Amino acid sequence: MFRKIKKSIDNVNLNRFRFIIQLLTFILFVYGSYFTINLGSNLPIFSCPYNEESAGACYLIPLQHQLSMPSQVLLSGAGIGVIVGLLTFIFWFIFLNKAWCGYVCPFGTLQDWITKIRKFFGIRYSTYTQNQFEKLSKVKYIFLTIVVLFPLLMGVGLLGSDWSASFCKICPARIISPMFSGDFSQWAIDFSSITAIVLTSLGMIFAGLFFVGSFVKKRFFCFFCPMSALHYIFSKISIVQLKKDGSKCTKCGDCYAVCDMQIKDIADNISDTNILRDDCILCLKCVAACPEDEALHFDILNLKVFSSSKEGFNKRMGIEKPKDIK
Repeated sequence: MFRKIKKSIDNVNLNRFRFIIQLLTFILFVYGSYFTINLGSNLPIFSCPYNEESAGACYLIPLQHQLSMPSQVLLSGAGIGVIVGLLTFIFWFIFLNKAWCGYVCPFGTLQDWITKIRKFFGIRYSTYTQNQFEKLSKVKYIFLTIVVLFPLLMGVGLLGSDWSASFCKICPARIISPMFSGDFSQWAIDFSSITAIVLTSLGMIFAGLFFVGSFVKKRFFCFFCPMSALHYIFSKISIVQLKKDGSKCTKCGDCYAVCDMQIKDIADNISDTNILRDDCILCLKCVAACPEDEALHFDILNLKVFSSSKEGFNKRMGIEKPKDIK
């Protein structure tokens, strides 16, 4: 019985399964308030609170507000709130690891849908060279530094209140997310101060780059996402992992060919068992594209839930099983 279930999972049409999950979670995290759903403000995805219809809020905004408290307050009992917020974030995160990016994040889903539009019109996409990939993949950590450092500088009085939630002001989610509920008010520059002008102008520029970049490059914004960087810090404590058996890998490159994030290590590395990397979105397209039995597998609590297999590969590729020769 268990083998039949496992075989059905390994042979699943991953694209169809993923589309259904992404559609349902997009509705949840963009229009969830219509269903009176509120999942709190410590979610490990870009579920933007500037969209009043969202079912919850991205963890980065409460984190910035908490860290911007005066240092003497932050180091007192109020610091417990920071710890509770972080633990809540980790609680959500450990159940899906970076699959929050590949299956749940509304901004990730939106990028995938933009990619489908590009494919519909037959427009080729762009790729990064390995050197560009290595450099650009570090940008997310610069943004994560902004998320953490700028509020702390506010707390010690080195930055003024205009810098409050500074990353959110430059984040394209602040501008784009409310659009889905008919609110275009964020497409405006705040002229209240020089700092506000600069930050909100950058936000509009980044929103424009999001649409243009996502049209020509798969998962364009994910390379720069500070939430992805934060995910990777805690990725090893998650109950779900992406594993590889290097002894079964033939280095055919199929996994790399389908990887939206251009993670070359997924194909080249045959020594590491844990193959999850910081740019990975755990979409599992690499597992579905691998033609070798259990060379790649998605594990929950060290149990192989979804594994690569010759039969699954053939089924997804539309290759018929050869008939027995009489």
